[in-house]
Amino acid sequence: MVHALDTLAPGADTSILTNIGLYSYGAALLAYIALTGIALFNRRYHPAGNALLCAAALTALWAGAVTASTLLAEPLVALMQLTELGRNAGWTYALLRLVGLRLQGTRHILAGSRWVPLFLVGFALLTALLLAAGPFAYALGLSLGTSLNLTFSAWLAMSVLGLLLLEQFFRNSNENELWSSKHLCVGLGILFAYDFFMYAEALLFRQLDANLWQARGVVITMGAILMAVSLSRTEREEPQPATRSLYLSRHVAFHSLTLMASGIYLICMALAAYFIRYLGGSWGGVLQIAFLCAAGLVLAVLLFSGQIRARTRVWLSKNFFSYKYDYRMEWLQFTQTLASGDADVPLNITCAIADLAKSPAGLLWARSEGNHYSLAARWEMPDPGENAGLGTLPQWLAQHQWIIDLREWRQSPDLYRNLELPKLITRVPRSWLIIPLLFGERLEGIVLLRESELLRELNWEDRDLLKVAGRQAATHLAQYQSDQALVESRQFEAFNRLSAYVIHDLKNILAQLSLMVANAEKHKHNPEFIEDMVGTVSNSVTRMTKLMAQLRSGAGQAEQQEFDLSELLGEVVAECKVRDPAPSYTPQHDGYRLLCNRERLHAVFGHLIHNAQDATGKEGKVSVSLRRHNGCAVVDIEDDGEGMDEQFIQNRLFKPFDSTKGLTGMGIGAFESRDFIRSLGGDISVRSAPGQGSLFSVRIPDMNGAV
Repeated sequence: MVHALDTLAPGADTSILTNIGLYSYGAALLAYIALTGIALFNRRYHPAGNALLCAAALTALWAGAVTASTLLAEPLVALMQLTELGRNAGWTYALLRLVGLRLQGTRHILAGSRWVPLFLVGFALLTALLLAAGPFAYALGLSLGTSLNLTFSAWLAMSVLGLLLLEQFFRNSNENELWSSKHLCVGLGILFAYDFFMYAEALLFRQLDANLWQARGVVITMGAILMAVSLSRTEREEPQPATRSLYLSRHVAFHSLTLMASGIYLICMALAAYFIRYLGGSWGGVLQIAFLCAAGLVLAVLLFSGQIRARTRVWLSKNFFSYKYDYRMEWLQFTQTLASGDADVPLNITCAIADLAKSPAGLLWARSEGNHYSLAARWEMPDPGENAGLGTLPQWLAQHQWIIDLREWRQSPDLYRNLELPKLITRVPRSWLIIPLLFGERLEGIVLLRESELLRELNWEDRDLLKVAGRQAATHLAQYQSDQALVESRQFEAFNRLSAYVIHDLKNILAQLSLMVANAEKHKHNPEFIEDMVGTVSNSVTRMTKLMAQLRSGAGQAEQQEFDLSELLGEVVAECKVRDPAPSYTPQHDGYRLLCNRERLHAVFGHLIHNAQDATGKEGKVSVSLRRHNGCAVVDIEDDGEGMDEQFIQNRLFKPFDSTKGLTGMGIGAFESRDFIRSLGGDISVRSAPGQGSLFSVRIPDMNGAV
C-alpha cells in the first residue's frame, strides 16, 4: 500500500531525543485532547456543538496515531490514513453544519441539511480514490507514480474543500457573529492551508517533504489554541442567518493595502526564517516552518482587530484620497443609526454623531419650553448634573454656529473670542467637542463628545461633516419633540373634551331641576306634581352619582346592558312631557333589543327631543316613532318648528362647541350624540328646511333585526 509517509526522504533520525515528529505530534495530541474537553463542556450552548466535539476528538485520535507511529520502526500507515480521513470528514461536517445554520431560511444548496447527501457521496468518492491508490493499486495495475498522484490529489481535494467551506462560513457571518467565530476561522484556515501547501508540494515532487511533515503537528497545535478561544466565546443563542454586503469604494483600496502589507510582513518573516534555518542545525527546517506559521497567525489576529482596522482607515484617508471620508458610506451609516429601531431618538442622535467623530461617549442637551436646555441623552458618560446649567453657551452657539474643540479652547481661548464655558461642561472628564444642533437659525440641541483615541485633530473636512450631520440630527430632534408635544396636546384635548361632556350633562340636570323649581310655586299642592318632583330629583341624583363614578374610574364608558329600545323611548318621552310641547309616542312591542350603554343612549334621545321642543312653539308638535329598516332600529324624532337650512346642517349642526343658544348652550350635544351612535355602528341623519320643521332619524343595529 502506498501512503504519503512511504515517500519521505530517507535518512531521518528516529531516536527519541531527536525524534522531532514525536514532540510535534505529541503536542498536537495534548492540544486536541484539551480542545475536545472544551468542546464537550460547551456543546449544549453551540448549535453545532456535537459536530465540533466529534471533529476535535477525531483530530486528537489522528494525532495520537501519528505520535504512536513515530515510536515504531514501521509506521502504522493504514491507521494514520484512516484517522486522517476521519479528521478531515469531521471538520468538513462541522463546517457544513455551521454554513447551513448561517444560510438557514434561504434556497442555497448548503442551507439547513440539504448538503448531507452531497457530503456522503463526496467522501465516499474520496475514500474510493484513496483505496484505489492504496490497497487495490496493485490489483488495478496502477504504477507507483499514478498511485502517488491519486493519493496526493485526494488529500489536496479535501484541503481545498475545507478552505471553500471556511470561506462560505466567514462570508455569511455578520460582525456580531464573527466575534465568537473568527478564531475558529483562523485556526481551521491554518490547518487546511498547511495541508494544501504540503500536499501541493508533494504532488509536484511526488514525495512528502520531511520537514513539512514533522512541523505539521506544531502548526495544527497553534490552530487548536485559536479554536479553543473561539469555543470559549460561545454564546447561548443560536446564530441567525445574515448577509454581508460588498462595497466598491475606498474599502477596495483599504483591503488592497492590507494585502500588500501582509505580503511585506510575510516576506520579512521569511527572511528571518531563512536565518533561523541557516543557523539552526538539524532543527532549522522545522523551526523555519513553525516560525513562519506563527508569524502568519499573529498577522491574521492583528488584522481581525477593529482598532487596527480603524487606524488604518484613518491613515489611508489622510494620505491617499483627496477627500478624507467616503461620504456615501458615512451618510448611510449615520442615517441608519438615526433611524434605528430604538425609540430613544436623543440617544440615537448622540450615538450617530459620536460614531462620525470616532468618539466613545457623548451627552445631548435638548431645547424645551422657554429656551431651557435639559439633558436628554447620556451615552457611556456620567451624569454631569443640572445645578449650574449651561449659562450663555446656547446663545453663543446660536450666534456663531461653531464647533468648539475643548483642547484647542484650553490652549488658545482667544480663537473662540474668549468664550467662557460653564462648569457643567469643563468638569466633565475628557470632554472634547461641543457640536451645535441647528434647525434653521434655532439651536435645537447641544452635543458634548468625549475624546477620541483615533481622531486626534479636526481639519476643515471633519468640521464640515459634523456641522452638516448636526443640522440633520437637529431636524430629527425637532420632529421628535414635536411628536412628544403633540402627544401631550392630545392628552389635554382628551381631558378638555371629557370636561365639556361632564359640563353638558350637568347642564341638562340643572335644566330639569330649574324647571321643577319654576313650577313648584304653582303646583306645590298638587300630589301628582310632588310625585313627579320626587322622581325627577331621584333621577338627577342617580345620574350625578353615575357621572361621579365615571370621573373617578372611567368604568361607566364601557358599561353595557341589554334592554328593550321601545321601553327606553317610553321613559325618555315621559320625562320630556314636563315641557311644552309634550312629545307624542306610541309604545312598540316588537322586541327591539339593544346591547350598549343604556344611560348614554337615554341621554342622546333626551337631547334630541329637548332640541326639537326648543325649536318648536308651545302650540307645535313633536313626535317620536320607532321602526325597523334593513336590520336596524330607526328612531324618528320629528317637529314642525323653525327648521334649518342645508348649509347649517353640513357646517355647524354637528360641529363641537358651536351653539345657537348663546350662553345657555355648550355646542357639544349633537356632536356627542352622533359620536356615540356611530360607535354602535349606526348614524344620525337629518332632513330639514327653514319653516318646515326637522326630522332626525337615529339608526342603530338591532340585535334581533340583524339576524
